[in-house]
Amino acid sequence: MELDLEKDFADHAYGILASLVTPRPIALVTTMSADRKVNAAPFSFFNLMGANPPICAFAPGDRDNGTPKDTVLNIRATHEFVVNLVDERIAEAMNQCAASLPFGENELTHAGLTAAPSSIVKPPRIAEAPASLECAEWGTLQIGGNRMVIGLIKRLHVRDELFDTEKKRIHTEKLLTIGRMASPHWYCKTSERFEMIRPA
Repeated sequence: MELDLEKDFADHAYGILASLVTPRPIALVTTMSADRKVNAAPFSFFNLMGANPPICAFAPGDRDNGTPKDTVLNIRATHEFVVNLVDERIAEAMNQCAASLPFGENELTHAGLTAAPSSIVKPPRIAEAPASLECAEWGTLQIGGNRMVIGLIKRLHVRDELFDTEKKRIHTEKLLTIGRMASPHWYCKTSERFEMIRPA
């Protein structure tokens, strides 16, 4: 079956693609407004995009009425954000951060999460997150109705038990992140894994 996402299926592209390209990592993004109000919101159109320099990108959409979400407004004002990864421990709290709260109301407090100081950016990281990426906005691309925020990763915070200090790698078997599956309510665990050795 061939689906034309430019014409016949244009109105269904989000639902089709969001259910097809899975699992996707989840960015629980913390930002701060110009008047220092903290916002936290999850985004599953997110991933790393390179390591030299380290960059990540996520795509925050607009509200149903077409206005930008608080995350976008805050990054426009400050050019900084923190991507907090989501594991099984904070999955439900991440979901609570998706609630539509009034502008300026703190999602971290609503979800029972703790703001921890970042090292070089103003927005806080989330103390309970397994890892947090402090980012400076490199730029934001507007492609049709899509908005993609690209961040330069300046600092990485990771739980002590997740980092192998000798090999300078992550203990991936201990990192139990969750993934986004089909829209609107489906997720997956990443605890069941298999290994394939790349051919020489």
